Amino acid sequence: MLCSTKQLNSFQLDARDGEIGRVREVYFDDRHWVIRHLVVDTGGWLSGRKVLISPHSIERLDRERDQLAVALSRQQIEDAPGIDADKPVSRQHEIAFSDHYGYPYYWTGTGLWGAAAYPLTVGAMAIPQVEDGRARELSQRAAQAEDAAADPNLRSSKEVIGYHVEASDGSIGHIEDFLFDERSWQIRQAVVDTRNWLPGRLVLISPEAIESVDWSARQVRVKLTREAVKASPPYDRDAPPSGDEETVIRSPHERS
Repeated sequence: MLCSTKQLNSFQLDARDGEIGRVREVYFDDRHWVIRHLVVDTGGWLSGRKVLISPHSIERLDRERDQLAVALSRQQIEDAPGIDADKPVSRQHEIAFSDHYGYPYYWTGTGLWGAAAYPLTVGAMAIPQVEDGRARELSQRAAQAEDAAADPNLRSSKEVIGYHVEASDGSIGHIEDFLFDERSWQIRQAVVDTRNWLPGRLVLISPEAIESVDWSARQVRVKLTREAVKASPPYDRDAPPSGDEETVIRSPHERS
């Protein structure tokens, strides 16, 4: 099942011993198009402090209640490294964040989540068993040496939604939303609003069709013509695509 990042922004997060706050945006990496962190506003609980929550810790996503259950305690979250939401998240911060919770480093290995294809949502205390003792220490040192200064390519959904979309033969609209897989947290579709060209029409474009993202120009370029975009499947907010429908949506773009 696919979920909207905009819909996610209204979700309440609950730890095992109480409410944490509400999702305000997500950070995704633009190399693999995977949501890596949820940015949560803790409101009055931590005096408005914003914290990162990894998909590793999500136990349940409840669409009907707009709620996420998190396999963490409030104390664990309070003790976690804080973030400055106005600045990019550095690799060094991600290392400190992962070490605090005992999460594997998602940027190592061949899977979407390090050695795995999915976040290890097996309970907060079970995750450290993935890497322990000397093996984790060596992994930490390697990550710090090689990746501390690296650009993690994390982008804010709040920032990218609204970027202009350019086809190979002209402007076609702007990014309206992203749809992600609830299990892997990979972004599977970009929702493009074509109202400046095709009034009232939302279409779906696979990330495989995205050629580049120009952050300074606030622009997304796609490897499609305007006619190809026009022929893309329409998006209905009340009826997101199922797994079978998504295969149909993705295939034409992967062949382009």
